[in-house]
Amino acid sequence: MAKFKVPNTYVIIFSVILIAAVSTWIIPDGNPQTWQVFSALYEGFSQQAGIIAFVLIIGGAFWIINSTKAVDEGVRHFISAVGSLERYALVRKVGAGNIVITLIMLLFGLFGAVFGMSEETIAFVAVVIPLAKFLGYDEIVGVCMVYVAAHVGFAGAMLNPFTIGIAQDMSGLPLFSGIEYRTLCWVILMALAICFVLIYASRIRKPVSYKEELKPDHAVTSEDASHISSRNAWISYFLLLAAGTAFSVLYSNGCMVKLGQSEHHAPWLLWTATALFAMISPLALRKSVRMYILGLLMFTILFMVIGVMGYGWYLPEICALFIALSLAAGFAAGYSADRISSEFLAGAKDIFSAALVIGFAAGIIVILKDGEVIDTMLESMASALEESGRVGALASMYGIQTFINIFIPSASAKAAVTMPIMAPFSDMIGVSRQATVLAFQFGDGFTNMITPCSGVLMAVLSVARIPYEKWFRWVWKFILLLVLTGFLLLLPTLFIELPGF
Repeated sequence: MAKFKVPNTYVIIFSVILIAAVSTWIIPDGNPQTWQVFSALYEGFSQQAGIIAFVLIIGGAFWIINSTKAVDEGVRHFISAVGSLERYALVRKVGAGNIVITLIMLLFGLFGAVFGMSEETIAFVAVVIPLAKFLGYDEIVGVCMVYVAAHVGFAGAMLNPFTIGIAQDMSGLPLFSGIEYRTLCWVILMALAICFVLIYASRIRKPVSYKEELKPDHAVTSEDASHISSRNAWISYFLLLAAGTAFSVLYSNGCMVKLGQSEHHAPWLLWTATALFAMISPLALRKSVRMYILGLLMFTILFMVIGVMGYGWYLPEICALFIALSLAAGFAAGYSADRISSEFLAGAKDIFSAALVIGFAAGIIVILKDGEVIDTMLESMASALEESGRVGALASMYGIQTFINIFIPSASAKAAVTMPIMAPFSDMIGVSRQATVLAFQFGDGFTNMITPCSGVLMAVLSVARIPYEKWFRWVWKFILLLVLTGFLLLLPTLFIELPGF
């Protein structure tokens, strides 16, 4: 008997468009749609042009950063440092393994929360598993230190442009608003994940000799970066410092940071960020060009946060910032203009499927709106959930997002399909749109770590040589715990006045 195969995402989306078109013939007072199922694809792309451009630019910029191996070197330096902690008696008493697991999970959890690290974890799993084995653990602990940490951080993200950015834009919310409560959610989810992994690690850990040196086959190595000239990096440093100083002179006085309902005049904020760049970047350059490029990424994120919170930046400004990052990083790495262009295009090509999904999925909403049935559908949904109250309605939205994610792990695809419907629906039942975005965020993130439809998960398990059946038996309890915790974290959005909610 042939095994069931989940259809391609595009097949699923077009099938939903056809179902939406059929509904316009069935639902009373609908405007029947026929050939519009094809023109809706164009309309969807037109309406989501800003988000599509944003996704392509972010993908191109991160591809250039990854091509320089800057993130790889940063993580390897970190692993090498924490791997040597066993030399100290106090650390051995506390448990260097516990410290290593905690620090590495926090690092990758932060990567997942800030810039949506996902596919990149595949390479790092191969680096971290030997370290995990050296410390007496198994492959599952190694996968948890990188992949699970990044995806729990992804689910509880504060600044992830691929989930929060897209979902909030489609819900008509200020970009990255509600960051205060999301940060708390991230802390709780990461603490839960770390505790769960530490308990498992303590059960399966094998005794190791602390006098042993890290064996060559376990060594965490870094590709020699000595061939990369620092001349270009120093030039980029001085140019960026001049630009940062000029921006501080021109715009620092206009910084108004919004925290919840309050505003604070913070002219010092831009100056502080520029001063930190001036001091830290030369120290990074003394280590290597790649560490300097990694610093560029971190400062880009810092300036993005300042811009969004203090100046009301939106997609155009953030895109400009990441284009500047890609140019500065490529130049610092010694890339020619042609190399920078080709790497950027490779990144845009890599994420182009996500951009296509956003445009195609928007066609569903075009059909429903042009077919004049979306209001009827929303009213029916509201009536069906009216007796369940706000808690039941929010739980239903969370459940729908979680269920869809099992078959469509792509965050951008689900945001494009669900948020234009869920957001106005939440208005009708008295649930804040911010809570709806949070339900999407949790529903999108947790089941990524168990669904066989996730290419990243299957690739990670292949690298780690862990059979899916073994992984499923280990992870299902953890996923259930995360799903329940996610629901509990949604409840305060209904009963407590939270900043941005």
